[in-house]
Amino acid sequence: MKKIEAIIRKTKFEEVKEALLEADIEWFSYYDVRGVGKARQGRIYRGVVYDTSYIERILISIVVRDKNVEKTIQAIIKAAQTGEIGDGRIFVIPVEDSIRIRTGERGDIALYNAEQEK
Repeated sequence: MKKIEAIIRKTKFEEVKEALLEADIEWFSYYDVRGVGKARQGRIYRGVVYDTSYIERILISIVVRDKNVEKTIQAIIKAAQTGEIGDGRIFVIPVEDSIRIRTGERGDIALYNAEQEK
């Protein structure tokens, strides 16, 4: 199992959500986050210069079975990529165990409904 964390543009969240659903990734968490990027520039709006180094983003957190890692990553890249600086990052982290609280199931079976795969 792997935990995939993706930091994406806030404006791309709906597209990424739809891409994940199309890839059969039906459960994930997301959070509003802010970060400081490498690019430093000011934008002028009505004569006032605003610092754009503080960027609003969405952090998506997903735990998937090993067989679903690559399709999850590709769905995120396809939907979130603009080709411009600031598209975000994806991190893949090993997960040692997963436990479904309701049933006590352990391992990757706790990530999905086993009845659907039969």
